[in-house]
Amino acid sequence: MKKLSIFLFCLILIGSGVYFAVQRQDRAPNGDMLPPPAGDQNDKGQPPIPRDPLKEQLNKMTLEEKVGQLVIVGMDGTELTENITNLIQNYHAGGVILYQKNITNSMQLLQLLNQLKSSNNSKIPLFLSLDEEGGAVSRLPDEVTKLPSNKIIGEIDNEKLSYNIGLALALQLQAYGFNLNFAPVVDINSNPQNPVIGDRSFGAEADLVSRLGVATIKGLQNGGIIPVAKHFPGHGDTSVDSHVGLPIVNHDLDRLKSFELRPFQAAINTGVDAVMVAHILLPKLDDEYPASLSHTIITGLLKEELQFQGLVVTDDLTMGAIVKHYSLEQAAVQAVKAGSDLLLVCHDYESQVAVLKALHYAMAQGEIPEAQINNSVYKILQLKQKYNLNNQTIANINVTSVNAEVKNLLAPFLTPDN
Repeated sequence: MKKLSIFLFCLILIGSGVYFAVQRQDRAPNGDMLPPPAGDQNDKGQPPIPRDPLKEQLNKMTLEEKVGQLVIVGMDGTELTENITNLIQNYHAGGVILYQKNITNSMQLLQLLNQLKSSNNSKIPLFLSLDEEGGAVSRLPDEVTKLPSNKIIGEIDNEKLSYNIGLALALQLQAYGFNLNFAPVVDINSNPQNPVIGDRSFGAEADLVSRLGVATIKGLQNGGIIPVAKHFPGHGDTSVDSHVGLPIVNHDLDRLKSFELRPFQAAINTGVDAVMVAHILLPKLDDEYPASLSHTIITGLLKEELQFQGLVVTDDLTMGAIVKHYSLEQAAVQAVKAGSDLLLVCHDYESQVAVLKALHYAMAQGEIPEAQINNSVYKILQLKQKYNLNNQTIANINVTSVNAEVKNLLAPFLTPDN
């Protein structure tokens, strides 16, 4: 009996030691449970959630900074101005788009892009963008080798050429410091009366446009430039220029899926980073809003049905198709509510400020859900990180060398007449 008592006493002591050891290991001095050591499994046996630096960065951003990232602005003049500096530094604009009016020669362009980078007081680098499609739509200085139009590339119908065109565009743009190109056009030129697409399209057949569009996208991506497929859901069968009015396309969803949407689906399948949505009204899909402001078309069709997870970009909101029917403030808020991640507001400083203020107000009032804002900004941060965007300036540019590299890329495919 005495031996049994001693044995039971020892068991109690051992049990107490284990209990207090657990208490010391798992509880803080105030009695709260301590979290498991980093890298250990949690109490449910699940591995710890890894750190997400981009999410941490997003969580530290102010509402003003988030709003700014949703907008790419244009500027006046050929050098840094007080207005564009204010948009970048105080309104936190996420990027800048340049036009022919902003560019005179190579040294001026290089200096302007360097100034824009240097003016950026944020750790988040700028999208530095333009429309460089080849053919007639070219913004680069005259001394840069001009690339053929998509129509010419379509007539040759060589995917390797189309890929090399993408590489050549990337070469030219990176030399100056650009990082995003609103190209290629993947509209199908199905309407001979179309006043805005024409030779910007690869051709009138869905398969041709799909194959060559995908090849150019891959070339741009592999050359380090962000491509943007445009103009969703297809601007090829319009008879009005959306720069001056609102085109109407009376096709139903079955027709769009069998024709206009095919190049966009091909681009999405190949991993295109961004898609630009056009200012065109499709009454059989949405009889109230043009595509660029339509939740049905952006969220329902592009994001959900076609499963596009990249950046949705509006065409320039200052175009006639929008400003003749809406205030810019209304259009900007509606575009975001519809599912757009990035808005182009390319002209007029006062309009740009008004858009930024309207977005801020709508977000502060809860008209645009915080979760949606965070999702869009997160995608923007992801894309800027993917392409290693930075604020580093470029010391000089050798246009002769760039032209020689472009010639080598294209020489096997093009005759002097092209």
